[in-house]
Amino acid sequence: MQLGLYSFGDVGTHPDTGAHLSPQQRLRDLLEEIRVADEAGLDVFGVGEHHRPDYAVSAPATVLAAAAVQTKQIRLTSAVTVLSSDDPVRVFQQFATVDLLSNGRTELMAGRGSFIESFPLFGYDLDLYDALFSEKLDLLLEIRKQTMVSWKGTHAQTIRERGVWPRPVQRPLPVWIAVGGTPESIVRAGEYGLPLALAIIGGQPAQFAPHIRLYKEVYEKSGHDTAQLQVGINSHCFLAETSQKARDIFWPPYAEVMRRIGRERGWPPMSRAQFDASCGPKGALLVGSPQEVADKIAYQQELFGHTRFLAQMSIGPIAHADVLRSIELFATLKKPQ
Repeated sequence: MQLGLYSFGDVGTHPDTGAHLSPQQRLRDLLEEIRVADEAGLDVFGVGEHHRPDYAVSAPATVLAAAAVQTKQIRLTSAVTVLSSDDPVRVFQQFATVDLLSNGRTELMAGRGSFIESFPLFGYDLDLYDALFSEKLDLLLEIRKQTMVSWKGTHAQTIRERGVWPRPVQRPLPVWIAVGGTPESIVRAGEYGLPLALAIIGGQPAQFAPHIRLYKEVYEKSGHDTAQLQVGINSHCFLAETSQKARDIFWPPYAEVMRRIGRERGWPPMSRAQFDASCGPKGALLVGSPQEVADKIAYQQELFGHTRFLAQMSIGPIAHADVLRSIELFATLKKPQ
């Protein structure tokens, strides 16, 4: 199984220490996290896209381009690209450029996005949420397939036999579909034979097993080679030398982020007791000692049979030194026990 990380470039003020993390410092820290992950032998690093004041990254390809020239082995992906409110031509060009800079280490994770700020920002109608994604994904895959493109657009632009350059090192450029559990998106990924990335940030992982079964069934029925099937699980994760230390470090910034988002979406605030319960053997949070996290990854692997696990560690304005130590401990899970 591939092991990797992803980050949204969180900024803000730590609720306990009062330390403030600016966008400029966060981006510097983020690049160091990617370099450390590369040096430690991890497989993948993903960077998310948001258009909010609490995140520093609105242009993942720009960050990944910087990372491409500072790393040697690690694969670099968006996590995710909000394709519904973007231009598939520009998305392809940006990630093809990163692929050239990284010598063929780039991927694109396309999703509809968990936040909606990009839609009014770029002039898109939220009522077309699914239609925009569907057509733009089809156009992106058409561009991926051939240099000269003709496309009659409904929600995307019309293109009349125009070339899209540059072309990437990888042929084709890997495109994953990122989902939060929407059956339509899962079915689409299976029908298209695209790798699936499922985000699990709450509840119990076992609840998501039917989604993965659905994907695998559709993938096989659609005639795709099951030997090429790839499934990724993305979850909140943090490691320290002991379980208690990991939870004590992770809890304050995590709670602040979840409470802020909860106020926007009508969720009740999470208590420390609920957090600790979610860190338990069958909970959604992989927060603990290296052995505990390894055991939970193994448990989820039994549930899903996934081929990749990506950990989101830098939640909120968590201390950079603590994140780096967590990355180092996480990388030990790749070593033979």
